[in-house]
Amino acid sequence: MDILDEMFKAGVHFGYSRSSRHPSMKPVIYGTKNRVDIINLELTQEHLAKVKEVLKGLSLGGKKVLFVGTKSEAKVATRAAADALNMPYVVERWVGGIFTNFPEIKKRIARMKDLASKKEKGELDVYTKKERLILQWEEDRLEKLFGGLADMTERPAALIVIDPKKEKNAIAEAKKVGVPVIALMNTDCDYTDAIYPIPGNDSSTKSIELVLNQLVEAYRNK
Repeated sequence: MDILDEMFKAGVHFGYSRSSRHPSMKPVIYGTKNRVDIINLELTQEHLAKVKEVLKGLSLGGKKVLFVGTKSEAKVATRAAADALNMPYVVERWVGGIFTNFPEIKKRIARMKDLASKKEKGELDVYTKKERLILQWEEDRLEKLFGGLADMTERPAALIVIDPKKEKNAIAEAKKVGVPVIALMNTDCDYTDAIYPIPGNDSSTKSIELVLNQLVEAYRNK
């Protein structure tokens, strides 16, 4: 099965209703059926091919990329893709400053690691039960927000986003610091939000998984 057939089977071509269409997405829309926009998969394939070449280049240079997908349909696939490449990820909430104030973010990551280390060594046993519960709550919260960034020591070479409309804060920070954005985006998104847009269904788990798997394979140079 070629990639076009795979994308069709996964529903990558399904856009949103015509009424929610962003004007910038008009060139990648094949047509409208039952008032739902249909994305031109041949153009999706072309965009995807360009992104895959970019990722192959980043891979050869040993560069890191950051995966972001916080919507419910994207969380599992986003983390799986990041884990497959040993890359950082955000699947809960984009915390302001990840790009624009990374030194402060690193402090919070260090705190998370410190609490985990002390708990493992039994060094928190000296605290009261109430104090331990408070510290555990703090560790859990930090792990939820920053667990995927624990090994990110510097700004990544690219940001891979599922649905730039949902991840507008991440997009804004990336633009501010000059990190190129790769984004799977549906018909309600602004095409100009990504340097490397991939027009496609960003609300279907199967569609998201297919696109992310293609990106993972490209980075692996397969």
